[in-house]
Amino acid sequence: MSADALGRSLDTLRVSVTDRCNFRCVYCMPREAFGGHAFLERSELLTLEEVARLAAVFARLGVRTVRLTGGEPLLRRNLEHLVELLSAIPGLEVALTTNGALLAQKADGLARAGLARVNVSLDSVDDATFRAVNDVDFPVARVLAGIEAAVSAGLPVKVNAVVKRSLNDGEVLGLAARFRGTGIPLRFIEFMDVGSTNGWSPDEVVSAGEIVARIGAKWPLEPLEPSATALRYRYADGGGEIGVVASVTKPFCASCTRARLSADGRLHTCLFAGHGHDLREPLRHGATDDQLADEIRHVWAARADRYSARRAAGRDLPKVEMSYIGG
Repeated sequence: MSADALGRSLDTLRVSVTDRCNFRCVYCMPREAFGGHAFLERSELLTLEEVARLAAVFARLGVRTVRLTGGEPLLRRNLEHLVELLSAIPGLEVALTTNGALLAQKADGLARAGLARVNVSLDSVDDATFRAVNDVDFPVARVLAGIEAAVSAGLPVKVNAVVKRSLNDGEVLGLAARFRGTGIPLRFIEFMDVGSTNGWSPDEVVSAGEIVARIGAKWPLEPLEPSATALRYRYADGGGEIGVVASVTKPFCASCTRARLSADGRLHTCLFAGHGHDLREPLRHGATDDQLADEIRHVWAARADRYSARRAAGRDLPKVEMSYIGG
């Protein structure tokens, strides 16, 4: 695969399989913006077979990981079948990001289908705070049960927590305490201005540095080699690992190798994109795999996105909502 305009290769594809979600998290799908929202019709969604076909084309171009997202991906009917189709593609690892609400029922089937690992979004282990964040009065115990079910099914699990000041920043130590010693890595994510409906303000960002300082004051931390997106630390006493995704305060645009495919088949080259390139139309009108690959190469070669690194200049640009593009 040729590099993009800034020399970045393509190795990860995030696929939104639905724009619907059973939560109304205030930083992603706030109720006041999505109460009467018109979601995609079923005919507009890529079929599972269409997703698998495009994923195979991306794999030919160098993609090694497909991560299924949403919306909430476990709302998509027969998702296990899609995992089967994707895991049959040579050299491709299949991962999933979920809010965990349905994971207790789905974990065994997903593991049998070939899912490699799962990330669970969990912004607090305090029940009242968690219910306030998801805004549908969903209890945290059911998400914790989903995490336990995934571990029992043999799936490696990582927990992701978005931290927003005055909403759940008081839960940072509680989350760290809950997952210390469990073998489950915990990732804290800075509150980001994805889309245009979540009321983002820089004053509500709890920086990665502040998060690390809070935890380190309680349990001393030692730095690890960073991953592609996270600054990583381990507890000095051997209690495990945490990470911080600092998209706001320490942007990693220069090393971003992710593409995103929306549920209706649009290729987006940045989480903060304003529009995508339609792959559904050529897919449904007879394009060959080679022709699809050429389209993807063309889009990627022109990619020059670096929104996070230019946030101050581009904050008011129109952006696609996270529930549509996949987080």
